[in-house]
Amino acid sequence: MTGMTIADAVKACGGKYIGTKAETTEIGRVVIDSRAIEPGDLFVAYKGEKVDGHDYIGAALDNGAACCLCERVPAGETRGLIVVDDVQTALETIAAAYRDTLSQPIVGITGSVGKTSAKEMISAVLSSRYHVLKTDKNLNNQIGVPMTLSRITPEHDVAVVEMGISGFGEMHRLGKMVRPQIAVYTLIGHAHLEFLHDLDGVLRAKTEMLDEISDDACVIMNGDDEKLRGFRCRQRKVSFGFGADCDVRAENVELMAEHSECDIVCGQRRIHVRIPAFGKHLVYAALEGAAVGMEMGLSDEEIARGIASFETVGRRAAIVHTEKLTLLDDCYNSNAEALRSGIDSLVRLPGRHVCILGDMLELGESAAEIHRNGGAYAREQGVARLLCCGSYADDYCEGAGEIARKFSSREELIAALGEEIRQGDCVLVKASRGAHFEEISEALKVL
Repeated sequence: MTGMTIADAVKACGGKYIGTKAETTEIGRVVIDSRAIEPGDLFVAYKGEKVDGHDYIGAALDNGAACCLCERVPAGETRGLIVVDDVQTALETIAAAYRDTLSQPIVGITGSVGKTSAKEMISAVLSSRYHVLKTDKNLNNQIGVPMTLSRITPEHDVAVVEMGISGFGEMHRLGKMVRPQIAVYTLIGHAHLEFLHDLDGVLRAKTEMLDEISDDACVIMNGDDEKLRGFRCRQRKVSFGFGADCDVRAENVELMAEHSECDIVCGQRRIHVRIPAFGKHLVYAALEGAAVGMEMGLSDEEIARGIASFETVGRRAAIVHTEKLTLLDDCYNSNAEALRSGIDSLVRLPGRHVCILGDMLELGESAAEIHRNGGAYAREQGVARLLCCGSYADDYCEGAGEIARKFSSREELIAALGEEIRQGDCVLVKASRGAHFEEISEALKVL
């Protein structure tokens, strides 16, 4: 946190300082793992269900932490502590105070699906001109966002911050810290319904951010999404999508096994782009990247070059070719919209189409219906075979009918892959992370 001192942090959060280091000592990054401390970092001592960070305050200070944010003082420790009633609330106020000192524009990204792909694409586009700081991995919650903000330094021209929530009120808290000049909304979908109840609830929770940002901010929203298309806000709104009425739209879309191409059109601007990854959802990511790039003053050539440099992360719609099959490995996460998008992408590939599907989590009372609809959608799109296991396997099978086969476990499903998968098949593996379907993906790679 360049320029922020211990004294600044104490003032921001109203804590009590105990320490031998001068209060004019500057604080570096926010870190929650004492083993990752670098000299000058701020160690935040969270008390979790299994591990209490207060037990590692000594180790953090030994490793060079400028000070530690904590709720209690370890016996005999006097080297550098900011003592507060609640470390989470204190961290958020410190992060917000640091945000006040930043002059760089910040792009905030939220939505039910596609946040990380949007973050990576937008960062790739902006990197064609600017030095970009982006959210690391999926550190997008009330702990991860302060960690990201703390890493912004004067050498960065712009920051791209992913913002994820699961309940009401959380986006208010993230918004107060981030206050982006450009807010990007990927999609309002069936995620965290256990807490947000329905799509209207998801919309309300996600758009809490708009209460915290300025009137002159730009809000970039998916114009193909039913809830976002009709949403009105006091900020200037820019829509993106495939629809003819979108401000930034995709035309002449071609999805191929190794890459996708399209024209991105905005007013008189027409940019032909090559996306080095497969899937309709990545065309949306390219539109998000182009829309932000236009807002940031990038040229057509810079936008196209940035999109061409995009790289997928982890198991998000990664295409893997083996001697026997083509694998669409998309088992990082899943909800209704992400599943439909995955199936849409799968059926554009040549060959026999097979879906291997697991549970979509945190869907609340609608879970069974959403899984039935997912199975039905696979059948309607011409999928030849659906293999499933998990708590909602019966619902998948009910929706998919005769194309479906249920297994009692991942192990049983893996054992049947040899008889179910044919030479030349295209296979989609899709489930929420908690289903651990990466084991199935790995088995398919060596089939």
